[in-house]
Amino acid sequence: MLTKIAVAWKQGPIQGRIDVSDGVVINGTVSRGNGSCSQDKFEIHAFAEKAGQEAAQEAGQEAGQGRLELVIETAGARTDNPTLVMIDSDVTPFSFFLRDVNKAYPIYIPAYGIIVTDAEDERSFTQIEQDITSQGLLTGQGQMELEPEESYEEAAKHTRDLPGQTWLGLSRDIRIFGVGFRGIGGEERLWDWVQPRFHGHEVPLPEMADEPVKYRYLLGRGIGCTDDITRRLEEGVLPILHTSIKDDDIVYNATSFVSYERSPLNEQTLRGTHYLVADGYGHGHMLTDEQKSSRDELLASEMNQDEETVLYFRAEAVNTARVPRYAWFKNIVPNAYIMNNDKTYTFDREYGYIQFSEDRVCGVSKLNGQPLANEETAILIQPGETAVFEFSLPHRPISRERADGLAAQSFTERLAECREFWHGKLAQAARIKLPEKRLDEMVKAGLLHLDLVAYGQEPAGTIVPTIGVYTAIGSESSPIIQFIDSMGWADIAKRSLMFFLDKQHEDGFIQNFGGYMLETGAALWSIGEHYRYTRDEAWIAEVKPKLIKSYRFIEAWGERNRKEELKGKGYGMLEGKTADPEDPFHSFMLSGYAYIGLSRLAEVFAASDPQLSAEIAASADELKQYIRTEFFGVVARSPVVPLGDGSWVPSAPPWVEHRGPLSLYAEGGKWLTHGSFPARDSLLGPLYLVLQEVLAPDEPETGFMLNFHSELMCTRNVAFSQPYYSIHPWVHLKRGEVKPFLKAYYNGFTGLADRETYTFWEHHWHASPHKTHEEGWFLMQTRWMLYMEEGETLHLLPGIPRVWLEHGKVIELTEVATYFGAVTLRVESHLEKGVITATISSSSGRLPKSVTLRLPHPDGLLPVHVTGGAYAEDKEAVCMDDFTGFAEISLQY
Repeated sequence: MLTKIAVAWKQGPIQGRIDVSDGVVINGTVSRGNGSCSQDKFEIHAFAEKAGQEAAQEAGQEAGQGRLELVIETAGARTDNPTLVMIDSDVTPFSFFLRDVNKAYPIYIPAYGIIVTDAEDERSFTQIEQDITSQGLLTGQGQMELEPEESYEEAAKHTRDLPGQTWLGLSRDIRIFGVGFRGIGGEERLWDWVQPRFHGHEVPLPEMADEPVKYRYLLGRGIGCTDDITRRLEEGVLPILHTSIKDDDIVYNATSFVSYERSPLNEQTLRGTHYLVADGYGHGHMLTDEQKSSRDELLASEMNQDEETVLYFRAEAVNTARVPRYAWFKNIVPNAYIMNNDKTYTFDREYGYIQFSEDRVCGVSKLNGQPLANEETAILIQPGETAVFEFSLPHRPISRERADGLAAQSFTERLAECREFWHGKLAQAARIKLPEKRLDEMVKAGLLHLDLVAYGQEPAGTIVPTIGVYTAIGSESSPIIQFIDSMGWADIAKRSLMFFLDKQHEDGFIQNFGGYMLETGAALWSIGEHYRYTRDEAWIAEVKPKLIKSYRFIEAWGERNRKEELKGKGYGMLEGKTADPEDPFHSFMLSGYAYIGLSRLAEVFAASDPQLSAEIAASADELKQYIRTEFFGVVARSPVVPLGDGSWVPSAPPWVEHRGPLSLYAEGGKWLTHGSFPARDSLLGPLYLVLQEVLAPDEPETGFMLNFHSELMCTRNVAFSQPYYSIHPWVHLKRGEVKPFLKAYYNGFTGLADRETYTFWEHHWHASPHKTHEEGWFLMQTRWMLYMEEGETLHLLPGIPRVWLEHGKVIELTEVATYFGAVTLRVESHLEKGVITATISSSSGRLPKSVTLRLPHPDGLLPVHVTGGAYAEDKEAVCMDDFTGFAEISLQY
């Protein structure tokens, strides 16, 4: 089969070679400009400036433009892979699918000044360019720039509503509880329920044939045609769940929280769980033989403590009618099913105990303060009056004697104590006050969600920063630890980082989850970020031998890939699995984490060991160059792809061993995973190289990736499947692209987080509850929206929505941790008086050299008078050079 195409350049000279996969160039002709083509090589000479114009006019052409016409022969029949043509020029090498060449929609690459079209298309480069650009089409990002800024309300209209179960616990202690109500989260639809968990694993009981136990109960008449349920955290923030179930005239207001069986809950009594034991209860955990042996020795004492954690529950049934109405309660039943005829337990109606035996009590229930007398109850309530149903559910069954003590506990006192406990946690953190109530609550609730599943023994020692049902991962735990650091919990962050160092292999390799190979570099990155916040030289000295081990491990890893046969195939890069799929390739994400880990490590040792720092920095720079060389090579070999404005841009694969995005199947394969075709491209792809500082935010290739990523791999600028793996929102902010950032930000969390309790799922299809990796990235996006460092400059409010500065609104950051120490900011809008004011203060000894404060007017107006700094109109920001630690800013409109 013969295909005739034309490649046109806007400007010469140009020379290079032509490579065709599954095909061959039969003939090549330079039809415009001067030059030649012989087999797979070509050259086109530019006309001279003056003579060239005259010669071009005589030839009916345009000065400087060249055109190469090719006849390409392919098999014609179906082949495993589509034919790729690479124009390997000395200036702008690129590739395209031969099947994509179309006269009606030419391949137009404005960044390169190149067009590919049918050979029969006689239009000049300029004519084709004008025909495309005159249509006024927009890229996806261009369209976002024209739209109003995104909001929660607008995003919520268009995204999935994913309610889910709520996890309640104490923090540090793996004995937690999942709580759900009929149909919430697509889970248990027949009952209201509570399920004890050892973090990622449900609790098995011998009475259940060592299967997990789930305690089911029911409030109201049952499952009907309406589903009027609302849930909310205490104050919108604390891990205390309030639920309202409306059953016509009876409203059941329920409260659930976790405390101890008998000890008061406070900072002194909080014991926690040893990190190795907790690690083993996270899905995907990996232990060396030595770690497994140590864990086995700890299990008995850690899993059999003197008292259990307890889920305390109270439901008040309120009669809102003007006549008496009945309320119904079904007591908790272990593993009840549809027919509710389970005989594995007995009910002691004298004491209200659910028990497996006389000495195995699994629940204590009350009605109106007295022991519950019947497992199923209908009680008549007078208008405006209430009936109160309570149960206390120990994590595992307890003795009769302990049950008696549990029955004597006061729900009200326990609730007040729990509330005070969580308030105390927040009081020790930096404070953020936002004018958007939902986000204000989500920041505080998010911090406590992270802390809830950060397990370890108190008051000191290693903590495992887990992620949903999984154990910690060097990559996925990074945003968790970095946000904790941002909120001033430096000690918790350090203890969490010690998990990766304590579990480090003897050769320096760090690996804790599912065969993932990228944890070493990612953990070093987070350690470097922690050092930027704290400058903790004493801790660095303490862990220095371990850090050096990991450096040597990465260096040796790269060294074994510096083989001549790997030139263009991953030379000097790292190979291995980066996520769930078994993809043992030379991945950009994996190698980028190694680079930024080493780069941060060089910073860490700069003050204490300059010689070692210089050695590591040199190694990091060498790795960076290897990655860049291989990256630009695959960009040239990958097919260009179309955008919404009629232009095309180069693309790239997630690893060196492939040509182009896997989801375009340039070389075949089966790449659908986790409910998404472009998952590997979007979530694990080379856009990470920008975050990892291998590519700069303003490099052309970064723009290419953002554009094709946005249009091919996102909807509403949110990636599919596990969207918070995609790093493009950070890249938008770094490039000053606020509207695309806000599009991704709002649509990201509205489609993945429970809109009432704020907990995050892992995927859009109800997979993996309480997923703190996703929540961690959401929190870090919020942090970057509020403040972001760049070199010696601190950028304040670089990504906030304009509506946050409407009249009467206030933004406060109090003692938030930055690379330059703690910073406090207060912004007040008095736009009815035409003024926005701000104060910035920091008593840190390492102040930034400059501060920029972005204050976008809600209507886009520019100030007529500014005090406190120089106003940058293009950034809508006040710039303060030589920041001294305090500034007062005023913008008048």
